[in-house]
Amino acid sequence: MKPILCLVVCLGMVAGGQAEDGVRKIPAGPSDVSYREGGEASTQCRLDVYLPPRPEGPFPLLVWFHGGGLKGGSKTSPDTVRLAQSLAEQGVGVVVAGYRLNPEVRFPVYLQDAAQAVRWAVDHAVSLKAQPQVFVGGHSAGAYLAALLAMDSSFLTEAGVASDRIAGVIAMSGQMMTHFTVAEERGISNKVLTADDAAPIHHLRNDHPPLLLLIGDNDWPARLEENLYFCAALRKVGESGRVALSVVVGRDHAGILHRAAEPGDPAGEVMLRFLKGRGLPDAGGEFRENPAR
Repeated sequence: MKPILCLVVCLGMVAGGQAEDGVRKIPAGPSDVSYREGGEASTQCRLDVYLPPRPEGPFPLLVWFHGGGLKGGSKTSPDTVRLAQSLAEQGVGVVVAGYRLNPEVRFPVYLQDAAQAVRWAVDHAVSLKAQPQVFVGGHSAGAYLAALLAMDSSFLTEAGVASDRIAGVIAMSGQMMTHFTVAEERGISNKVLTADDAAPIHHLRNDHPPLLLLIGDNDWPARLEENLYFCAALRKVGESGRVALSVVVGRDHAGILHRAAEPGDPAGEVMLRFLKGRGLPDAGGEFRENPAR
């Protein structure tokens, strides 16, 4: 049996180097572009593109979904913008996509919107001078969307996205069971852990895109364990060697995203290596529960 890949990324103190308001000022690409038409989709299914200012040939392109419990959040939240601009500065294009939210819509509309945003990026990658394969990722609820797109291929297939156009997936602080908002929609108590067809862990398989799981060691109760279990189940039951879990010491649910844009941040560095084609973190990393600080 292959060892479960769980890598602790040690926390380092780094300097900022950001603009006065905390957001770096670099050129962005197209903004507030509609990727779905009709009704609420016309106003909420919109995206912003952040392009590297000095690309040296085709660059990696990441589609990123914001968090907010499927009920809130925005593609223009400060932490999301900081991350997108930081990655663009380092040679990665980022498409930050909004999507329709509860209670206006219910599952599976969130996934259908997300799949169409990926379709937009795939269709426009070459014209943006990016690599033809795209990465997909997100934080919290956005990570749930990215992980479910990776594990249940039907959403991308329905959107017309071929599996070989997905270079990899990044799920930061995501729920791998049925998302609590979806469970609520289905009349399931938040005291019941559910892994139905709306859960990434429900769709274990070994032909998924390379999957990088990122989470802080001080995330919400059971969220870290949920990611550990998903990683273990995917490797054992799904017989997958294409998943890695990096646990960032000293980070909570929001803090891992908030700090990811800082120079030298461990979560940001792991993401960048993955996006730059250096693969998943090496096997054999150590996971330490409640490490001394």
